Amino acid sequence: MESAHYFSSSPAGPFTRKPLTVELAGETRRLQTSQGIFSPDGIDKGTAVLLAGVPAPHPQGNLLDIGCGWGPVALTMALLAPGSKVYAVDVNERCITLTNENAAALGLANVVASTPGAVDPEIRFDTIWSNPPIRIGKDELHALLKMWLPRLAEGGTAWLVVQKNLGSDSLQRWLAAELDSSFTVTRESTSKSFRILAVRKASHSPR
Repeated sequence: MESAHYFSSSPAGPFTRKPLTVELAGETRRLQTSQGIFSPDGIDKGTAVLLAGVPAPHPQGNLLDIGCGWGPVALTMALLAPGSKVYAVDVNERCITLTNENAAALGLANVVASTPGAVDPEIRFDTIWSNPPIRIGKDELHALLKMWLPRLAEGGTAWLVVQKNLGSDSLQRWLAAELDSSFTVTRESTSKSFRILAVRKASHSPR
């Protein structure tokens, strides 16, 4: 685990920014990162699989990144869909600050990073991308997904990347059982020990 504190709202240790150069949406980007967050030194394997393996997000809708870290998923969504509004959520205050600062550095006015509770509960999302924080524990993970996945817009899709040995198949079964009949849950692909799961909301909910 990269940090013992990245699930904390206020990680221990100083918040010291350091430069980070990564490739996002096909170009080299110069951003900032810090210790006390998830994968502070670059794009982790799961997120790389997600970004390489999912279709482009909805071009003009509301998009969501659950567990944004320093921002690789949210920033990629915003770069690929400049007409959209990207909501990036995290409990870690450093992640929120870094994602907002990195968005500003890239000139992305369509990204808003915040705590989950700061997002208007009436908003519905056309696309959700997430490398969900499996290691917070099953109960906490289930509560997190039950909070966000039902907020998919009709016709919307959530793409989740989950490592096989951390329970991707059991999570797929749980999602299929937990979500109502307007949702379908499928395993879309497997790459480098990770599975990508797709959760789709029907275009018209069953009566």
